[in-house]
Amino acid sequence: MQRIVIDTNIFVSSIIQNGFSYRIINELFLEDKFTLCISDELIAEYYDVLSRKKFSKFHDFFLRAEKLLSDIETKSMKYFPTTKILLISDVDDNKFLELADECLADFIITGNSTDFTFPMYKQTRIVTPKEYWELYQPAN
Repeated sequence: MQRIVIDTNIFVSSIIQNGFSYRIINELFLEDKFTLCISDELIAEYYDVLSRKKFSKFHDFFLRAEKLLSDIETKSMKYFPTTKILLISDVDDNKFLELADECLADFIITGNSTDFTFPMYKQTRIVTPKEYWELYQPAN
């Protein structure tokens, strides 16, 4: 089964709109088609970002975020990265690489093309939601 690290922006997008992020989360993650890899640091970021007041303008955002966070907590595999990586200039985003390195992730799915400017990190392919959906999603 694929091991995947998902950037926080993908979860936000999955709640706000019905695009590729929504499909990845609702049709693949929630249906156990891949293993979502998390760390304590990453889950803390998910909670922080998904509770920001700016999202109150979206209908039922916080209710949907609460359900999603519960699913993430129960359906994910937790890892404890020990190696510090300082490759990305936005130092907060290095935690995605650290986790991918620890869990030997197949993919990092992110909408952040500003900081993730490289297609691979060691064994992990870095892809957008569209790339993942169209090229790499697991077969049924």
